[in-house]
Amino acid sequence: MADRHVDHLLIGGGIASATCAQALREGGAAGSILLVGRELDPPYHRPPITKGYLGGGESRDDAAIAVGDDVEVLTRTSVMALDPAARTATLSTKDTVSYDTALLATGAMVRRLPVDGGQLEGIHYLRALGNADALRRDVDGAERVLCVGGSYIGCEVAATLTTLGKRCTVVLQEEEPLERGFGLQVGAWVRSVLESHGVEVVSGVEVERFEADDERVARVVLAGGRTLPADVVVCGVGAMPDVMLARKAGLEIGPAGGVRADAQLRALGADGLFVAGDMCEYDSAVHGRVVRIEHEEVAAAHGRTAARNMLGAGADHVEVPYFWSDLADWATLEYVGPAEGWDEEVVEGDLAAGAFAVWYRREGHVVAMLSAGGHGDLDRARALIASGEALI
Repeated sequence: MADRHVDHLLIGGGIASATCAQALREGGAAGSILLVGRELDPPYHRPPITKGYLGGGESRDDAAIAVGDDVEVLTRTSVMALDPAARTATLSTKDTVSYDTALLATGAMVRRLPVDGGQLEGIHYLRALGNADALRRDVDGAERVLCVGGSYIGCEVAATLTTLGKRCTVVLQEEEPLERGFGLQVGAWVRSVLESHGVEVVSGVEVERFEADDERVARVVLAGGRTLPADVVVCGVGAMPDVMLARKAGLEIGPAGGVRADAQLRALGADGLFVAGDMCEYDSAVHGRVVRIEHEEVAAAHGRTAARNMLGAGADHVEVPYFWSDLADWATLEYVGPAEGWDEEVVEGDLAAGAFAVWYRREGHVVAMLSAGGHGDLDRARALIASGEALI
């Protein structure tokens, strides 16, 4: 026997669960909603961790997501076991909760850099507000910050800390920052933005090890022997879907490491259980294939679709994924897609001036679009991606 029953159980304290709770109420759900998250804080937006909150311009309250007073939120609480057949969950409080419908949205865990010296003081990974707090304290007396990784985290942190007067270096394996998602043209432009504001970009290399002075990181040694000084290191080298609970529950894990779901975000083989966010690997009605996409805006969209289907809508998830990234106040990138691959890039506007759009096409069909400086029509891009029409 369960200790208690709820109509809707939301597992995970991030934006997918928070948005699902909002959408359930907006959709007319009158029953009980329990949101369970292991973090210290109630649900909040994660982008400020590398931008406004890290830089001191936003508070915890600014980042918070309101879910409503009629939604019960348990922080510092984990779901230790999930039984999809019995529709029960066992919490770290030892209570067993039964549910009518549930959302599994446990997010992702940071990928650690497996090199010598990786446990030294002064090496940081960013996933939660507490991580940003620790980094802010650490950089107070630092001069030189080294960011490992040329994706969102590395570039955003370097931009934010540069505005605080720190000397920042970004080290990346690729030829250009953000190249994997946006291609070499945009990557070269991102490099120019960073470098024009004093950020050093060291590309095409891997970190071999970290070296210390008195147990604290002092140097980063690159493959090939080059050594870079560093008072603080921030690693942004990817994330892994957090599927530990799902594996224990016997749920199917897909080739990309996420929990498999159908086009309506229903967990395969588990009635009443839905999946959302970074650990959701679903049959995309838009992309025509199974996808797993990591981004807060995508997790929020998943939460809305899951809520509708928890209320019986039976609707496929058809929202074209949207991304955005700020490099301090230097540049804003907006993107719809994502493109798994493309054979042509069509540039509109002035790339050198930072006001441009890049259309990514495969066999003549639009698969993604990037907008910088507010240039380009994101709504048109969404429509073309969804329809599969060619760009004229």
